[in-house]
Amino acid sequence: MNETEPVRETERLTVAQAVVRFLANQCSERDGQRQKLFAGCFGIFGHGNVAGLGQALLQNELEAAEADRLEYVLARNEQAMVHTAVGYARQKDRLQTWACTASVGPGSTNMLTGAALATINRIPVLLLPSGTFATRVSGPVLQELEQPYAADVTVNDAFRPLSRFFDRVDRPEQLPSALLGAMRVLTDPVETGAVTVALPQDVQAEAFDWPVELFAERVWHIARPPAEAARIAAAAEVIRTARRPLLVAGGGVHYSGAEDALTQFCAATGIPVGETQAGKGSLLHGDPQLMGAIGSTGTTAANALARDADVVIGVGTRWADFTTASRTAFQRRGVRFVNINVANFDAGKQAGLSVVADAREALSALTDALAGWSAPDEYRAEQTRLWEAWDANVVAAYDPPAEVTGRLADGLLTQGEVLGAINELTDPRDIVLCAAGSMPGDLHKLWRVRDRKAYHVEYGYSCMGYEVPASLGIRLADESRDVFAMVGDGGYLMMPTELVTAVQERIKVVVVLVQNQGFHSIGSLSESLGSQRFGTRYRYRDEQSGRLDGDSLPVDLAANARSLGAHVIEVHDREGLEAAVKEAKAAPAHGGPVVIHVETDPSIYAPDSDSWWDVPVSQVSELTSTRAAYQTYLGYKATQRPLITSSEGAGHR
Repeated sequence: MNETEPVRETERLTVAQAVVRFLANQCSERDGQRQKLFAGCFGIFGHGNVAGLGQALLQNELEAAEADRLEYVLARNEQAMVHTAVGYARQKDRLQTWACTASVGPGSTNMLTGAALATINRIPVLLLPSGTFATRVSGPVLQELEQPYAADVTVNDAFRPLSRFFDRVDRPEQLPSALLGAMRVLTDPVETGAVTVALPQDVQAEAFDWPVELFAERVWHIARPPAEAARIAAAAEVIRTARRPLLVAGGGVHYSGAEDALTQFCAATGIPVGETQAGKGSLLHGDPQLMGAIGSTGTTAANALARDADVVIGVGTRWADFTTASRTAFQRRGVRFVNINVANFDAGKQAGLSVVADAREALSALTDALAGWSAPDEYRAEQTRLWEAWDANVVAAYDPPAEVTGRLADGLLTQGEVLGAINELTDPRDIVLCAAGSMPGDLHKLWRVRDRKAYHVEYGYSCMGYEVPASLGIRLADESRDVFAMVGDGGYLMMPTELVTAVQERIKVVVVLVQNQGFHSIGSLSESLGSQRFGTRYRYRDEQSGRLDGDSLPVDLAANARSLGAHVIEVHDREGLEAAVKEAKAAPAHGGPVVIHVETDPSIYAPDSDSWWDVPVSQVSELTSTRAAYQTYLGYKATQRPLITSSEGAGHR
């Protein structure tokens, strides 16, 4: 060895201990604001991680200084703990997240649904699935998958297509590159999603001499890529030709913190805004340019403007089918798209003129480029008329007229009444949360957002069971806000167990459990497709017919929630609901979960969006209902547009 070369300082730790030490010292930074990248680690221990990461987290809890500590929280379901991490990361605008550790086999594969959800929604979360022995000395071990064609395949390979980054650490020497690669993707707004580092159980417990610089604090800068001046100029040129422009605000507006820039852009130009599920709250209720939700679950105001828009500006949206109403929303011949997105992949959709940039930076630049131009006055007046007509529908949904309430079964509330009461009785900063069923659509149309961080609907994967665990993550991210998780009986039965975690950690969340005796959303969809709500009701199997159309099941979900340790309030009318919301709001900040159980009548729907969603109907059938639905389907299919005509260049027509 060269005598002038310094001796490299090392520290002997297991692989698991090195992982915990490394994660505790990672930070993210944007706009000069620095924060810990990992708030902690969720986990459930079993063989595979109990002696590895379990031991390392225990040692960290007992011995590490506060600045180097990685908090551990015990979850009840591995899928759920990923949802909790996603809820936290989204509330933190993707600047912070959690790690998740699970045991060998089913413990790890339970995280697969959470991985898909995180990646589809572009939310960072670190998954640490445990694996079988890298040495194979004891194989096959309990829960090991054996494949005769490939001895190196494990169940953890199922994470590969669901992750934005995947690595397996079969030797300690591989750990630094795996961890650094994982951090790069977690902190990249373009690449982010689920990141998986698989850790075989024997490798977790293996000791190694690590260079101490691996554990030094690292700060990962989250960039705001500016738009090219030429692209802003080209976008401005297209917009200046518009007589009926429309802006579609997606989740990228929130992740960029571009709400103020969007407000200024719209005020200066008079361009109206339709919001996706992820983008809802980009403009606050009462803004003159806000037309509300767009697409399949949109408002009639936004969808009317979309139908005849000549230029559509997409900001931070991935143009999912609910946003485009399965490509039937934009009907004007020759409509042009301008797409502002940090990801080139999304900016190029709809054959749009792509502006690859941070949303806040691009909107500010585009506002300057459009100085002196605005939409025609008559177009602004049309926006006002359309919104006032829609808002009257919202009022009627929140407080149904007598002809509606007179049809309610046994004096039950409508779902719209439940949403309205909670919207009106909660604080502007309180957060509403939902993911699946009919409520996401109703919230998208009806909820009046009064704070940019007060609306959280997961609609990329629309995962039943997301609501309860994600509410924990949101509350952990910001304890100054109450979180109201809206969940139907179907979604609740998928994953109520994280109520126990909320009890154990004294996390105050308010779960509004809406009981309507079945899958309300899919039942309605089934009926519209000619399938007569088959298999969507919670009913006994009738002894004579042999079908699931008997009496309602005697399932007591309020008792179930109570048995898990939650404080439960049962509601039977509007006055009781209002009292329950007030009681929940007054509950102690660290008093654990509150569940408000309310029955609703599933036959009363929210106002129609005057829109469509493409779900294929059987082309042949013996059922009259299915044949009729197929004819309706063909009518809508005829209005679909390919949206492939280029928006670039002077030769566009």
